[in-house]
Amino acid sequence: TPHLYRLFLDLNFRRLGSLVYRPSCEGCRECRQLRVDARGFRPSRAQRRALARNRDVVATSGPPEPTAQKHEVYRRYLEARHDGQMTGSWEEYCDFLHEAPPFTREVVFRAGDRLVGSGIYDELPDALSAVYFSFDPGLSARSPGTLNVLWLVEECRRLGRPWLYLGYHVAESASMAYKARFRPCHVLGDDGEWR
Repeated sequence: TPHLYRLFLDLNFRRLGSLVYRPSCEGCRECRQLRVDARGFRPSRAQRRALARNRDVVATSGPPEPTAQKHEVYRRYLEARHDGQMTGSWEEYCDFLHEAPPFTREVVFRAGDRLVGSGIYDELPDALSAVYFSFDPGLSARSPGTLNVLWLVEECRRLGRPWLYLGYHVAESASMAYKARFRPCHVLGDDGEWR
């Protein structure tokens, strides 16, 4: 349920497809949940520039819907951005992103007829939780990942949700460092306290 999953977030769990998990690597406790204070958030200069670059982009949200066009963008995104552990197959795409509970939503960004990217997120009682976002790697100069997070912050405000959960933050990981740029934010400590 949305209420139960919301409690799991504060225990450092995440969701992918129908799986709810928490990393448990021997000798490592670096994967820590990060959440953005949507009410207190103010975009940085770089984030405002990303918004300006995407003035022509239209966002629509609704229930997750797998399509051939979104799958193709997902597949190209994996080729450009990931380490090859995921295949990019239609089955993986559907299981990984679209096998989801009823409180899951999808946001789709388009510039005219061109799909910029699409993201899966969960709508919870007092928060939104970003699950996964993929975008056309040919449009990376637009900063579509930043656009997605900024849209989610605004959606939190529109729905009256104070928190946006962005998933795990690993301080030394370049691919996760962007999350801490959305301030104010909190990281869940080993003791269960937000700092």
